[in-house]
Amino acid sequence: MKTKCSLLIAILFITATSLAQTPPPDGLVSPEVHPDGHVTFRIRAPKATEVTLFGDWMPVGSKHPMTKDGEGVWSTTVGPIEATIHLYSFTVDGVTIADPVNPRIKLRQRTSASLVEVPANPAAIWEVRDVPHGSVEVNWQRSQVIKGQTRQIFVYLPPGYEKNPKQRYPVLYLLHGNGDTAESWTQVGATNVILDNLIAEKKAKPMIVVMPLGHAVPFGSPREIAAQNTPLMEEYLLKEILPWAEAKYRVAPERQNRAMAGLSMGGGQTFNIGLAHLELFSALGVFSSAPGSDFAAKFKDLLDDPKGTNAKLNVFWYANGDKDPVFPRAKETSDLLNKQGIRHNFRIYEGGLHTWPIWRRCLSEFAPLLFQG
Repeated sequence: MKTKCSLLIAILFITATSLAQTPPPDGLVSPEVHPDGHVTFRIRAPKATEVTLFGDWMPVGSKHPMTKDGEGVWSTTVGPIEATIHLYSFTVDGVTIADPVNPRIKLRQRTSASLVEVPANPAAIWEVRDVPHGSVEVNWQRSQVIKGQTRQIFVYLPPGYEKNPKQRYPVLYLLHGNGDTAESWTQVGATNVILDNLIAEKKAKPMIVVMPLGHAVPFGSPREIAAQNTPLMEEYLLKEILPWAEAKYRVAPERQNRAMAGLSMGGGQTFNIGLAHLELFSALGVFSSAPGSDFAAKFKDLLDDPKGTNAKLNVFWYANGDKDPVFPRAKETSDLLNKQGIRHNFRIYEGGLHTWPIWRRCLSEFAPLLFQG
């Protein structure tokens, strides 16, 4: 009896201690999305002397001032802003932080930012609807190519995958941008939601989407090491990810059922890996990216043989926002492809920046083009 009482006392003590260590909930609301698309941001910082807001709808480097009330809460209302996902952060007396009362966080290789979703009316293709839903699996795979590291790979499986054990599916290998993580395309890009909705509307073929970690060398490495990221990623993708995915999942065989796409850094990897291996990929999507200055020389044979190249590429889709810093180089690349007779679709988003609102739109327009026979 004494032992049971002692155990109960110990449990109560541990529970009370943990509760005591948990800070009381802050009733502050931030962000507060208004019906007209305006958004109010708030942060409690009574001892701060200056607090500013930065959002991805603002020019890089800019700061939006916030004002403090009598209770030490800083706030500002901005907008209306585009109905989609946005990243934002606060700078409190020179220190940039995520919103302390917002649980939606964009994970990055270094630092994090908060997320705010402004709903569209009617609902956009990246908003959850009452349709059959697929699933997202998180895999851990040990890589021999990348020094024995165990790395994450996110995989989207379309609705009905488990119910149709004999059906095989085409596959899209989807790569993220510099500084992102393996979950970025689902966490912020809403890949699974977009595909669920497109498949339900019969606008896209049911497909598997494989989303690996694209930093084959450590993020922030010196330039000479960083230059090895794409070559190492190529080896990792071709030697390990493709064989692993096609052994683990019911992937349809042959290049006609294999596509590759990516944003920013992942777009560069798509240029360099995808175009170099048209024996493996029949469709490519490049979002907000441009190849290196050696592109024309590296792919001279491909550019000089438009008939052969076009015969191998069912889809070559290239997109950029016209306010994106990379846009001039992307336009030059598209002009070169046109000059050489390489068939591709160059999509320009007016006013588009180097941000997730653009990449959601890219995926929602690119995916319906894939695997159409």
